Amino acid sequence: MPIATLNGIRLNYTVTGTGPLVLLVMGSGSPGRVWNSYQVPALVKAGFRVATFDNRGIAPSDEGTGNMSIDDLVADTAALIEHLGATPAHVVGTSMGGRVVQELALVRPDLVATAVMLATTGRPHPVESTLNLGRQALHDQGVVLPPQYAAAVNALLHLSPQTLENPEKAQEWLDIFEFSATSRTTAGVRAQLGMDRSRNRLGAYARITVPALVIGFADDRMTPPVYGREVARAIPGARYEEIANCGHYGYLERPDAVNRLLIDFLTSVG
Repeated sequence: MPIATLNGIRLNYTVTGTGPLVLLVMGSGSPGRVWNSYQVPALVKAGFRVATFDNRGIAPSDEGTGNMSIDDLVADTAALIEHLGATPAHVVGTSMGGRVVQELALVRPDLVATAVMLATTGRPHPVESTLNLGRQALHDQGVVLPPQYAAAVNALLHLSPQTLENPEKAQEWLDIFEFSATSRTTAGVRAQLGMDRSRNRLGAYARITVPALVIGFADDRMTPPVYGREVARAIPGARYEEIANCGHYGYLERPDAVNRLLIDFLTSVG
């Protein structure tokens, strides 16, 4: 996995396949390799060259601590697209990554062939905002939650009730969450959580001109689908699709449905 110095920091990235470039932008606190389970192989099979990367704050990319902002992540993403030399690129982001994609499409439309946002929002959401404040406080106070408790909370927050109704599926997810909850939040993740998300950006998105798709997840508690519908209404000509029976991690809970929408959209406008 190459590391390039871009926009003043080191970014770790991976490129797979051949064809038009699709750049996948992950949400807060997670590495780019999360896309590898489902989206990367499906897009490569469909004839795309797919790039994933670790946002600043996620090692081995630079942690980029201090006054990190969404604008920093947008500039990082733009620099990576230019570094890969395949402009314009299809750009897909989830959660925080969706916000990065929206802002990138606004300020650098020359780099964006299409913009796809999953589980996104264009304005503050009180539950997400309060949860972020709580996570920052846990880090700042040196508190590490018991892994079993953290796993259960993550499952309840991020998954669909339908997934959790299946004991075997629920246990698989709990095992994953418990494994990932065994260490203290890093300084880089803390910086991501501390970014200013207080601005309502819906009015600005009326100036986005690139083809856009917003995908909402029906059981998403973190960014409920109404917030994604608002983003789609704000962007001229944007398309909105909603996938049932999945939560904030819908791209992992119902990957086939997500991949089908992605590939159909990218091939229809690309």
